[in-house]
Amino acid sequence: MHLDSASPISPMLAKAVDGIPEPSKVEGGLLYEPKWDGFRAIVYFDGTDVEVTSRGSKPLTRYFPELVDALATQLPVACVLDGEIVLRSGAAGREHLDWEALSQRIHPAATRIASLSVETPASFVAFDLLEADDRMLLDQPFSVRREALEILLSDAVAPLHITQATRDVETARRWLVEFEGAGLDGVISKPLDASYSPGKRVMFKTKHSRTADVVLLGYRVHKSGSGLGSMLFGLYDADGELRNVGGASAFSDARRLALVDELAPLVVTDAEGNTVKGATERSRFSGGKDVSFVALEPARIVEVRYDQMEGSRFRHTVQFDRWRPDREATSCTFDQLERPIAYDLNEVLL
Repeated sequence: MHLDSASPISPMLAKAVDGIPEPSKVEGGLLYEPKWDGFRAIVYFDGTDVEVTSRGSKPLTRYFPELVDALATQLPVACVLDGEIVLRSGAAGREHLDWEALSQRIHPAATRIASLSVETPASFVAFDLLEADDRMLLDQPFSVRREALEILLSDAVAPLHITQATRDVETARRWLVEFEGAGLDGVISKPLDASYSPGKRVMFKTKHSRTADVVLLGYRVHKSGSGLGSMLFGLYDADGELRNVGGASAFSDARRLALVDELAPLVVTDAEGNTVKGATERSRFSGGKDVSFVALEPARIVEVRYDQMEGSRFRHTVQFDRWRPDREATSCTFDQLERPIAYDLNEVLL
């Protein structure tokens, strides 16, 4: 068996757990790593050419020419790496991961790709080795793969990195708190005895879990054309302006239909009685997607669960928790959000 980009392998995944697990809970123990917030990527190097595929096996090679050059130059032998493409930004001593800038790197124009590779160069953080110099490692324990990865990348320099790792659970718990300030996403716990299992949730991920009270701005109709598809939420800024911060969409079919009726009295209408539509900003990921939504009076408050912020928006889709009839809309401000203590990304990257 030989791994190549023509038949890309599906990355091994992690299942969410509430806390960082003790190593004694898993036979063989655990190795803890920072959870990077970027594009999961598998790198295939045949000794000459580099190909990069995403978690969903989509080709990423053309979007990151600076990484292709660095990998081709630095990798000592043909190999297959599992890792994360990340982008760093910020002033010296206060660097952090920048998801927004990273997302801009997926661009259709070759000229734009070339300019962005210079203006906002990416980095690759390796955390597993699947094959090296014709030696297949998938069936080897992670402890063996990690040792082989450290040897392979012993001379690596930026933009190629190997992720930090520790067997000490207290260090991992400290990382969960500190590294968020550099834009990282949590901690991954990896069983040292586990083989590489493509597409299976063998590892454990611990992310931040927080709650916030937000104002319901409106909703989008479900793609089926019936019922509520997703809710849109807002928070008041220091100037008293209600700003869109993200949304939630995990509702059952029955709940989607019931919510439309429940929210009907709040639907904003014009002088002729027509439903007023709002629209969110269009991104490169929107394509031709309809970004309009049914506007609602800002009178319903929702408690949501979220993990982290990206600028003034929730980084990921949030989870609807409960209605908060005891809260006033104007009390839902950005001030309630927990902000991580700033931490320099250079202290995280090896």
